[in-house]
Amino acid sequence: MGRKDASTIKLPVDQYRKQIGKQDYKKTKPILRATKLKAEAKKTAIGIKEVGLVLAAILALLLAFYAFFYLRLSTDVDPDLEPDEE
Repeated sequence: MGRKDASTIKLPVDQYRKQIGKQDYKKTKPILRATKLKAEAKKTAIGIKEVGLVLAAILALLLAFYAFFYLRLSTDVDPDLEPDEE
């Protein structure tokens, strides 16, 4: 009852990875470099969501600043004081 050694059996995943590795090896260096640069640029690029959040935060800050000074400077005139009469 001989069993095959477990280390000699290759998993389909390992075979697939080996095949993909061979295909990547066939590519030229400039193509691989361009692919890596493209992937890195995509990873580090600023997304639309981040830009929108920053703009919304700035707008909210300006609105709060404006509201503070608007309420601070637009005080009612004291009704007890009489206007100057000539």
